[in-house]
This record gives sequence, structure tokens and C-alpha cells, in this order.
Amino acid sequence: MNEGQIDLAHTVALGSIGDEDQRAVREIRNDPTLRADFDMEVQLTEEALTLFASASATPPPASLRERLLSQVAAEESTTESTTPTLHPRGLVHPSTPRPTSDRSAADYRRKA
Repeated sequence: MNEGQIDLAHTVALGSIGDEDQRAVREIRNDPTLRADFDMEVQLTEEALTLFASASATPPPASLRERLLSQVAAEESTTESTTPTLHPRGLVHPSTPRPTSDRSAADYRRKA
């Protein structure tokens, strides 16, 4: 494999391959000899990246989970009161009056 093909294998391993590179990868993989070398280079690069990531990983601060959960709960409580709900005839805003009986439901549908 040449230098460009090795670089392409690294790009594939990183998952940052563009359209032009995809055509080049197809050409390489059509050649049985190049395909084996290319796939091995991709695999070795992926393994090296995995080792590097696990060696340099640091756990998040303990308070992060609680802060995120609190923020999600706060956002959910504010959006619940203003988010339109799904109705058989489409979206209905929370301020729209809701029918309370079968008869009023039929009247409601006729008006909508």
C-alpha cells in the first residue's frame, strides 16, 4: 500500500470519510491484495484509537449527573405546560378547551 492508501485507511478508521474517499475505498477493496492490507490497517488504527481513548479517559465529576438530571426535570416541567398535544385531528395547544363528554366531543370535532 502507498502512503495515500494508508492515510485513507486512517480516515476510514476515524469515520470521517467523504464521497471522493468512498470511491477510492471501493477501488481498493476491489483488489483482493490491497483489500486485505487496507482492512488490516483500518483495524489496527481502530484498535490504537480505542487504546488511546481508554488510556486518556477521565471520569466526569460526580456532580455532573445530578446537575443534568435536575436540568432535564426543569426543562420538562416548563415544556409540559406549553407544548401542544397530539389530537386525532392534529396538534392542539394546551390553552384550547377540551371536550368533557361524548356529546361535547362531537361538537368540538365539528367546530374544529
